[in-house]
Amino acid sequence: MDLSVVIPIYYEEANIRPLYEAVTAVLDPIGLSYEIITVDDGSGDGSFAVLKELALADKRLRVIRFRRNFGQTAAMAAGFEAARGSVIIPMDGDLQNDPADIPLLLEKIREGYDVVSGWRKDRQDAFINRTLPSRIANGLISRMTGVHLHDYGCTLKAYRREVLEGIGLYGEMHRFVPALASRVGAKVTELAVRHHPRLHGQSKYGISRTMRVVLDLITVRFLLSYATKPIQLFGKWGIYAVLLSFVTGGATLWMKLVNDYSMNRNPLLILTAFLLFMGVQFIALGLLGELNARTWYESQGKPVYTVRERLNEPDDHV
Repeated sequence: MDLSVVIPIYYEEANIRPLYEAVTAVLDPIGLSYEIITVDDGSGDGSFAVLKELALADKRLRVIRFRRNFGQTAAMAAGFEAARGSVIIPMDGDLQNDPADIPLLLEKIREGYDVVSGWRKDRQDAFINRTLPSRIANGLISRMTGVHLHDYGCTLKAYRREVLEGIGLYGEMHRFVPALASRVGAKVTELAVRHHPRLHGQSKYGISRTMRVVLDLITVRFLLSYATKPIQLFGKWGIYAVLLSFVTGGATLWMKLVNDYSMNRNPLLILTAFLLFMGVQFIALGLLGELNARTWYESQGKPVYTVRERLNEPDDHV
């Protein structure tokens, strides 16, 4: 299978048929074998009935139906797991992404990129509660992950299948896949894509989503930098705290010996004890993290490296 298009669906009854027709109209002429995987994320309208009707008429359309709403990230994860294509392209089910951009994404993949991220350069959404928070979040994500993209929130992307293997998706993590893929050496770029105003239905996202994205960003930052070496993070701050406790403890003792200042009434004594305790806690947390990391990688046989290709590999290593 050359291509898998993954489309999460949630209350998109009016958009499904025209989206299916638009996707097939773009993909049929390009001569690639493809499948369309739709994931009904617990819709309560007639979305599944429309998907079922279309799937009965076209075996290339596969439908996964959740028992309840699990969220877009879960829907994407289910679609990625079911996909058989060597290239996987997720897109929204609301007709705001344009299927006509799919060949452009594939062209970038052919140029040697592993991840091509769509950039809604001329975004057709409300500025205050959608576009502005998105711009702020994109700047923050780019700065913290080191992977500089204009639009992490654009669902329309293209991935080589191998870069998605081993990437677990939880919370709102689907938007961070380019950053997570870069951790394993994926070559990432972005492409300006078209964006259309929503014609049917209502948007499921608003400014309240920003807090969840920020919390997941903290997780991604940790995964990118310290997933295999948590002691480097927690141990560093633990050592800082212990060293600072020596400074405040020394100041407390100096004030007692030189100025005869009561240690019982000196707040630096409390600060010294607090810093020492906090430092030990941080170091212990780092050690526990190291044990968990080793348990995770060793119990599942996960390597701490990724290989792009091998040349002249002996037969017993194949």
